[in-house]
Amino acid sequence: MKVEFILSLFFQFLIRFNMKPRIKICCISSVEEAKLAISYGASAIGLVGKMPSGPGPIADELIAEIVKTVPPPIATFLLTSETTAEDIIRHQQGVHSSTIQIVDALTERNYALIREHLPSIKLVQVIHVVDESSVDEAIELSDEVDALLLDSGNPKLAVKELGGTGECITGN
Repeated sequence: MKVEFILSLFFQFLIRFNMKPRIKICCISSVEEAKLAISYGASAIGLVGKMPSGPGPIADELIAEIVKTVPPPIATFLLTSETTAEDIIRHQQGVHSSTIQIVDALTERNYALIREHLPSIKLVQVIHVVDESSVDEAIELSDEVDALLLDSGNPKLAVKELGGTGECITGN
């Protein structure tokens, strides 16, 4: 299975090059939680915007308030379910996160427009591992973004699951 092979390569890479994994704590919902996560060694925090389902969404105003309190070099991830480049740009400009985690497919795959308007912002594309085609999607998008995040959601459901499922990725 491709998924198992890729995960195996990833861990071999980390070990071979003595790389320390970076930890992101997601679903932060207050300034206090952000401070606590950072005090325990988080290198990034996830702030969940409006979603069609799942745990953790908070208002954009609260996201912006939390972002203001996070010191560099801690990354602030805006988890956005927006699907157009224009809406993603507007969302980030309202909260000023250092990273955008795009949890759904970007229509027209217009990552260049986001980079043009937000050149210093990191882009992370979520790949929902539903079958082997997910690996192909990850390979196709790998040059467009700064990082890929594999997740167990399912955007093909009537009410999309875009993360926070608590399910393991099995590749089946």
